[in-house]
Amino acid sequence: MHSWFRRVEPCILYVLMEVREETDYVVHHAQKVIAIFAAMRAFADLLRGLGHDVIYLTIGDAHNAQSIPANLERLVALHGATRLEWQEPDEWRLDQVLSNWAARQAIASSRLGSEHFYTERNELAENFGHRRHAFLEVYYRRARIKEHVLVDAHGKPAGGRWNYDAENRRAWRGVPPAPGVRRGRHDHRALWGEIEAAGVTTFGQPQAASFPWPATRAEALCDLEAFIGQRLAHFGDFQDAMAEGAPELFHSLLSFALNVKLISPREVVERALEAWRDGRASLASVEGFVRQILGWREYIRGVYWMRMPGYARSNYLDAHEPLPPWYWTGETGMNCLAQAIGQSLSGAYAHHIQRLMLTGNFALLLGVEPDAIERWYLGIYIDAFEWVEMPNTLGMSQFADGGQLATKPYAASAAYIDRMSDYCRGCRYDRRKRLGPDACPFNALYWAFFERNRPRLAHLPRLAMVYRSLDRMSSEERSGLIAQAEAIRRSAATL
Repeated sequence: MHSWFRRVEPCILYVLMEVREETDYVVHHAQKVIAIFAAMRAFADLLRGLGHDVIYLTIGDAHNAQSIPANLERLVALHGATRLEWQEPDEWRLDQVLSNWAARQAIASSRLGSEHFYTERNELAENFGHRRHAFLEVYYRRARIKEHVLVDAHGKPAGGRWNYDAENRRAWRGVPPAPGVRRGRHDHRALWGEIEAAGVTTFGQPQAASFPWPATRAEALCDLEAFIGQRLAHFGDFQDAMAEGAPELFHSLLSFALNVKLISPREVVERALEAWRDGRASLASVEGFVRQILGWREYIRGVYWMRMPGYARSNYLDAHEPLPPWYWTGETGMNCLAQAIGQSLSGAYAHHIQRLMLTGNFALLLGVEPDAIERWYLGIYIDAFEWVEMPNTLGMSQFADGGQLATKPYAASAAYIDRMSDYCRGCRYDRRKRLGPDACPFNALYWAFFERNRPRLAHLPRLAMVYRSLDRMSSEERSGLIAQAEAIRRSAATL
């Protein structure tokens, strides 16, 4: 819990509010809105139980102006407040709203750190701001040494290696494991009714009668223990695997609880380290998990704050195609995308490879406008907040930043999808074909993507083999692939 709440004083009034300003900046998944509001309400109850004075504005409150600044204006006047403090937001947009409003007020105000990350939000910029590239591996090694995580007394990596990524890419071919934390634990039909009555537009299935996501710290800790005890041992091997009927596979599903601050990254990492020390999980599996939390999560946050606000306008590949309408319904003949989008609509969740190498990969190959796919990601996923979602989308998924985050586009044909999943077996398209009406669309789109973007990508060292393969093709073969890809792009809405 934030140090704010360690003292109980009658002169301090805590304010939490549900506002349309936050529900409406993109269209969010129904479960995302429910989960955030439920966690906020549970937290307000916790604060009251500790003896704090709390004002909580629900989405349907008659006094709710549906805007954070407007509500603050009224409350400051109503209570005669002489000072305002707020925890720093994780999103640049909200940071600007609060900072600009506070600058115009007569009362004193200040911003406090969130106390929820290993690093301060501007730390990456201070260490790497003079460079165009701030690579993860450099940051990750420094963070491991600084935090003394999986290193010895001399700062050397446990097991002699910093990174076990090569051991984290096995495909899952067995029976899907039993679901872990995705179980009904709440009846949120009353809350969902309030959200609907307030006129909030959402999409996806609310699952309000048997809601699976945690609302309290105690529930989030139960989910953490379930992951450590049941799935961490297999996470490393299979973190890149995809399987039909197993939306979570061995992933933790802790990102929502982390991002709304029900649990802290330090305690999550420490529990994983304990499992390794106790012999319940291998070093490769634990390092792979630690790399996601201490490494990628912190690094992505630093990139976001280092590059904003200009980062939001990134479009290095000059992509302008619309997002196919079936991204909102899952109704496509491509089984891999139908599975990934379908589970996202029903559960507000897909793991990182489904996001990167299925929905993101297809949008990249198709040439979708980065802002369109970015807003879709921001809305559909339970754990999507702009600080973590935008760099992952624009930098990692769409290469829209021109390589500030990744050293090459994460593009793949059907061969990769078939290697890492069982989706191709149930698909109407043939993964082995490049041309013809039943050829997998990923194949022609893959080669046409690199040909179309040759002036922007051919200089990248990691793509040398791709362009050698393209140049070895006959002009007829290359022309055929480009024509097939253009036909797919024209008919993308009906694939």
